Amino acid sequence: MSQVAFQLTIGDVQIPNPLVLASMAGLTNSSFAISRSVGLAILGGYNLDAPTIEAAKELVKKGRSEFAYDEPTPVIENELGIMNTINRKAGINARSTTLEPLIAIAELIHQKGAILELNAHCRQPEMEALGAGQCLTRDLNKLSEWIREIKQTDVPLSVKVRAGVVADIELAKVIDKAGADAIHVDTMDSGPALVKKIRDATALKIIANNSIVDYGSAHKMFSMGADYVSVARAAVADNTAVDEILTEVQSFQDAVGWYNAPKHICAGGDLRGLAYCCMPVKECPLRYVLKRAGISEEEYVQIKESFNNTKLGAGPGTCFGSMVWCCKITRPCPWRDSTLYDLGISDVEYMQLKKQLAERFLSCRDLD
Repeated sequence: MSQVAFQLTIGDVQIPNPLVLASMAGLTNSSFAISRSVGLAILGGYNLDAPTIEAAKELVKKGRSEFAYDEPTPVIENELGIMNTINRKAGINARSTTLEPLIAIAELIHQKGAILELNAHCRQPEMEALGAGQCLTRDLNKLSEWIREIKQTDVPLSVKVRAGVVADIELAKVIDKAGADAIHVDTMDSGPALVKKIRDATALKIIANNSIVDYGSAHKMFSMGADYVSVARAAVADNTAVDEILTEVQSFQDAVGWYNAPKHICAGGDLRGLAYCCMPVKECPLRYVLKRAGISEEEYVQIKESFNNTKLGAGPGTCFGSMVWCCKITRPCPWRDSTLYDLGISDVEYMQLKKQLAERFLSCRDLD
């Protein structure tokens, strides 16, 4: 079976598959990353200014692994050079108490065709005492300003955050409106439910992190709207774990054509699941979801019917006269399937059209 491409990007960086190696202090460098079959490896975290460097050294004395270089820039430049040499996509997770070192490293990272990940995640008291790490999420004005200034360099930017520190959706919206490209969220105890809320509330690319240990845990995140999942300790404990997850993700992509296809709305799926919904003719979760998204029932029907000029417009024998109203390919339906068979439309082509329809709905929602 030929492989169906994922077609993934963060900013202007193309990512070959939706698996990300998360940064792990003192561990995730190029030599560790190259043995993992991820689409993107986030190296670091790196400490960029004197206060964070000194705090990292204190953490090392206490037995914690850290990247505590007096001159971090040459190290980062060398690491990105190694990743470029072997044609592996990389990001750099970095923290600082001031903006200027982040701007300088962003310019270097952009030149190297990589991604910057702003560390608003670490919770070591030594770092929090400096106002670094997750303290950034407690000052949304500062975080927003830093994102806007960093994006002036045109570097693709992800922001790494931890769930439960502040109001999660407010935080995600601030990151989105400030201009970041992605949010890398450690979901903690919130899991896929938080991913769904971020998917519905923002236009950010979502990297979902925490307890991704196998395909089942990855698929739960994908089905709620994650564009990527990141692995951390699972990649340390078993260097085959990433390969096994990737094999399953690629298999689903090849069979269905939409590796992170959402659940149906009536099964608790995110807004993308509107692509599967039928006519708003009865009381069901559809009406509640449309209201929450700021999409009227009339607009919903118009969006659906605009896809009647695609192959989804076929199927007079289906429930509502065309496949624009039909459900996910993994849900059995003899009327839809007979239409697909008669017209020679593959499951992959059908689901890719549904994906386009889902993207249309996302573009019409009210994000304010």
